[in-house]
Amino acid sequence: MQPFFAAMKAIEPPDLHHLRAAMGWLELGNHLEANEEFKQIAPTLQVHPDVLEIRWEISAMAKEWDTCLKIASAIVELAPERPFGWIGRAYSLRRVEGGGLKAAFMALLPVAHEFPAEPMIPFGLSCYTCQMGRLEDARAWLNWAFAVAGLTGNKKRLKIMAQEEPDLEPLRRKVHKERAFAGSRR
Repeated sequence: MQPFFAAMKAIEPPDLHHLRAAMGWLELGNHLEANEEFKQIAPTLQVHPDVLEIRWEISAMAKEWDTCLKIASAIVELAPERPFGWIGRAYSLRRVEGGGLKAAFMALLPVAHEFPAEPMIPFGLSCYTCQMGRLEDARAWLNWAFAVAGLTGNKKRLKIMAQEEPDLEPLRRKVHKERAFAGSRR
């Protein structure tokens, strides 16, 4: 544990209740109510990584990408051992003005090997490379994500995400064509 966290105050009631309520509102798709709950969390806890992650989720639902980028960057600085900050920063970079796919990819690539139990990093890299037209790289990253998800028991959930992710549509089309071609050769 880093010294920063040793001195960090634990989140206790009533702040914990507000944080959980904000999470509940997010699950219901209501970022406005989530933000109202969030505002009631003590200012001293506003830099706690758990609180910042929820703040990022609220801002992402509101499509406030510049704010998301600042929050995710703060998480990376405060808690670099948390994959959320790295993933959120890349996701935000893709959407901010002056960012884009390459910026998102380059932000996430350096930590690909730092979080071997986190399938969302190779999944994100797969999405970015797929959208950049690098379909073989996208396939390799996605296979890596599936391998990691299989080790953590999340392969089924990740497969559903991959089937629904619009960024992976070019890869799905390519795989479909390959299967159709292989079937016609029999």
